[in-house]
Amino acid sequence: MRVTIFGSGYVGLVTGACLADAGNEVLCVDIDAARIARLNAGEVPIHEPGLDELIARNRDKGRLSFTTDGAAGVAHGLFLMIAVGTPPDEDGSADLRHVLAVARTIGEHLGEYRIVMTKSTVPVGTSDRVRETVAAALAGRGVQVEFDVVSNPEFLKEGAAVADFMKPDRVIVGTDNPRTAELLKALYQPFTRSHERMLVMDLRSAELTKYAANAMLATRISFMNELANLAERLGADIEKVRAGIGSDPRIGYAFIYPGIGYGGSCFPKDVKALERSAREAGMEARILGAVEAVNERQKGVLFDKIRRYFGTRLAGRTIALWGLAFKPNTDDMREAPSRVLMEALWQAGASVRAYDPVAMDEARRIYGQRPDLVLCERATAALEGADALAICTEWQEFRSPDFERLRTVLREPVVFDGRNLYEPALLAAQGIRYFAIGRGVLVS
Repeated sequence: MRVTIFGSGYVGLVTGACLADAGNEVLCVDIDAARIARLNAGEVPIHEPGLDELIARNRDKGRLSFTTDGAAGVAHGLFLMIAVGTPPDEDGSADLRHVLAVARTIGEHLGEYRIVMTKSTVPVGTSDRVRETVAAALAGRGVQVEFDVVSNPEFLKEGAAVADFMKPDRVIVGTDNPRTAELLKALYQPFTRSHERMLVMDLRSAELTKYAANAMLATRISFMNELANLAERLGADIEKVRAGIGSDPRIGYAFIYPGIGYGGSCFPKDVKALERSAREAGMEARILGAVEAVNERQKGVLFDKIRRYFGTRLAGRTIALWGLAFKPNTDDMREAPSRVLMEALWQAGASVRAYDPVAMDEARRIYGQRPDLVLCERATAALEGADALAICTEWQEFRSPDFERLRTVLREPVVFDGRNLYEPALLAAQGIRYFAIGRGVLVS
């Protein structure tokens, strides 16, 4: 099948590469000429395990190509997927300018039947606005062309997006046309062969499903972080509590790991957007407001521990920081807890020596050159000259360090662990003071 994807960001590239790998002819369109030039030169502008090889293989086989030509994109594909960004507006609502701009482009060039699909995460009712925008552009040209609008939200986890697309838990399709649903089944058939994973529903239910899924996961995270803070005050160990409640099949273990808050491009934006949608519908979504408030507070927990430990001695100190990305296996630092910690440390007069396996270039792009930030090439190098270690991302290479070296290199043998990577008893035996999240020890 012939597929056009508008937007060559995270969702667009993963979707395009995976569809091409199934034998489809995919054209990715983006208005960013520099990005398209990089992609045509064989560079992949995002870090996602397995994506580089997937794009290279399908480019070489002629199944995946990139362009800035919107008209060519409309002419190419039966399926026109909108996968552009929907950043949060000042009031927390999703900014639909890019989505509707693509819809106008489609209407300006549509010449025969097409299926217009929104893969971007959008508020309920956006498909109606996309349909109206395409129809208005067609009317402006004085032509009538049949088209259908489908909501087909993505459920890709950063760091595991290729696997998520190739073996989806579910494929959500919102449509009011049974014929369109059959065409979508054919498109996704290579990825759902073992058993039927496609759920067909109305447009608005499909749009809400995406927001509901992310809000539910964010709620679990914030709830566990709230419990972790309570456990710390009661002298309980949240990791033992987590094992106790996770063993209940009604709860399970997914997304109940305490830490220093969620980040990235999805959860923060989507919780705020859903809360905004509720207000516009005349409803106060109190749980959503609490989820976001708890998360924002949790991002400051690690700095609070460091500040309580050093007190008036924090200014002039150097903190080693392991992990900059908001989660492992990505270089994404959007809304990352590491940024909250670093900026608070700088405000307090401290310096940072930081290391991340893949997010170093992103950190340079965000912060540039500054005297209170040293980006190190190895985790051990970040420890040199540091007074303490803070951990913000649970990268695999941080899970089993040389504790003896860590103790001797740090000026003070103290670790502030925002991801609960280690056992407190083990570090105590190594002579290292250890402050984690909800492990029953308050910083005094």
